[in-house]
Amino acid sequence: MGTGGQGSRRPLPVVLAGARGHGARHLENIRRLQHAGLVRLVGVCELRPLTGEELTGFGAVQQSADFAGLLDSTGAAVAVICTPIPTHTGLALTAAARGVHVLLEKPPAPSYAEFRRMADGAAAAGTVVQIGFQSLGSHALPAIRRLIAEGAVGDVTGVGGAGAWVRDAAYFRRAPWAGRRRLAGTDVVDGVLTNPLSHAVSTALALADATEAEDVTAVETELFRAHAIESDDTSCVRVSTASGRRVTVAATLCAHTAGEPYVVVHGTRGRITFWYRQDRVEVRGTGAVPGRRRRDSDADSDAASGGTTLHGRTDLLENLVAHLAGHAPLLVPPAATGAFMRVVEAVRTAPDPVELPERAWAAAPDDRAGRRVVHGVDGLVVLAADTLRLYSELGADWARPAPTTFTTR
Repeated sequence: MGTGGQGSRRPLPVVLAGARGHGARHLENIRRLQHAGLVRLVGVCELRPLTGEELTGFGAVQQSADFAGLLDSTGAAVAVICTPIPTHTGLALTAAARGVHVLLEKPPAPSYAEFRRMADGAAAAGTVVQIGFQSLGSHALPAIRRLIAEGAVGDVTGVGGAGAWVRDAAYFRRAPWAGRRRLAGTDVVDGVLTNPLSHAVSTALALADATEAEDVTAVETELFRAHAIESDDTSCVRVSTASGRRVTVAATLCAHTAGEPYVVVHGTRGRITFWYRQDRVEVRGTGAVPGRRRRDSDADSDAASGGTTLHGRTDLLENLVAHLAGHAPLLVPPAATGAFMRVVEAVRTAPDPVELPERAWAAAPDDRAGRRVVHGVDGLVVLAADTLRLYSELGADWARPAPTTFTTR
């Protein structure tokens, strides 16, 4: 089972595990790719079966809560796994044991040990795993790397990341594992940096050329929570890399106003800002003049002299299908997320997040859903990305105690 379809033009049979919530986006993407003739949805693994309306346009689709049985009965070649974080490794290995390739939602695992078990097990089985960091499929990343290589902003001194989102109490009640570090003795690690804004971390590491586990030498963490949860909702992390570059990412789910998350590459002669959800890049270099908004074809020439460019993006399931057909390299193999998993491990092993004092936050005045706003955090997130400093170093009086340092060597 499994690799049938490689080198052929027949659509690859796909099973989707987890088709509601965030999984609904995968369902819509599979519908798009099925319409294009690249894949065919043959099975859905859900505790509660999808309705006919939810499966409109797919034809006959088997449904079962038994993932292994569904893979066996459908002859799936690919499984898309969008299930609770603690289940990722087990389900990926269940697929690998049957020769089924995987698109695995981020974060790939709740601990570095589970990540290694998943990656090593899939490699031993000869199956391919694509990790679902969609931002790493952006065409902006190679464009930014070219700009850096050409000296558009001088020597890179570090990379920052900022994410200011708003989430109310219902967000942390959406599933039993939401807002948890552990559940029934099992690691979950559903923190702001490891799940909702994990793309900021993974993208910042990628632009610092620190993607593999060996690229990380130390991780400093500051983890806080304003909501009545177990995990962190307002945190920052600083990663030291083998190349000497530092990566600082600050994020919160308790912003006053939701902002578009971004990553910024700092250079000796300027900076490159990448709004990764929009595939938008802005270059500010010595003597740079703001330019017009353009698409990929003009991106490099415009960006080199300063300005804003818009880029395309390769869908990761589409890339996986192309890779299995021998037409493209895999964009996000497990090895490309090893550095990110070092950060997850640092968060997992750090002391439990510090509960912020009531003076540090307030209930959102325009919201009755239990949303909490940390005073001044919108500006702190930006300042951390700009200066590569942690909250405690920026004078936040609630940012105590000192950061916890996780070393890999």
